[in-house]
Amino acid sequence: MDERADEIEALYRKRYARFRDATATITGDYEAARDVVQEGFARALRHRRGFRGEGTLEAWVWRIVLRTAREHVRRSGGRLNGTFEAALVEPERDPALAEALRALPPKRRLIVFLHYFADLSYAQIAEACGVQEGTVGATLAQARAALEEQLQESGESS
Repeated sequence: MDERADEIEALYRKRYARFRDATATITGDYEAARDVVQEGFARALRHRRGFRGEGTLEAWVWRIVLRTAREHVRRSGGRLNGTFEAALVEPERDPALAEALRALPPKRRLIVFLHYFADLSYAQIAEACGVQEGTVGATLAQARAALEEQLQESGESS
C-alpha cells in the first residue's frame, strides 16, 4: 500500500467509532451506520489520489462518509430518521441532556457531534459538511441556545 492508503487505514482504526456514531445521526441506525462508514472508507481508499492536500485528510474522509450516508438515506426512503439515540450521552447517565440532543434538528445534532464528540475544528466541519465556517459557528451557537433552553425547562441547567 502507498502512504496515503496507510493514512486512511490508520484514520479508520483510530476514529471508526466516532465516524459510526456521527453517521448514525444521519442514518438513524447503527447497523446502517457501520455499513456506510465501511463504504465511505472504501471509497476514500479507491479515490485517495483525488485528495489534493487542500484541508485535512480527515475532513476529506468525513465529507466522503457523510455523502455516503446521505446517499444511503435517499436510497432507503429519502428522509432523515429523527429517532437516533444520541450515543454521545448515555441516556441513563444524563437523560435530560440525551433528550435535549435528540430534540435538535438532525443537521444541528450532527454539527454538535462533529465538534464536541469527534473533536473536529470549525474548518474541518465546514469542509466535511460543505458549508462555510461561519455557518458552523452559527449552528453551534443555535444548538447551544436550544440545549440550554431545553435543559432549563427540565430543571437540569444551572
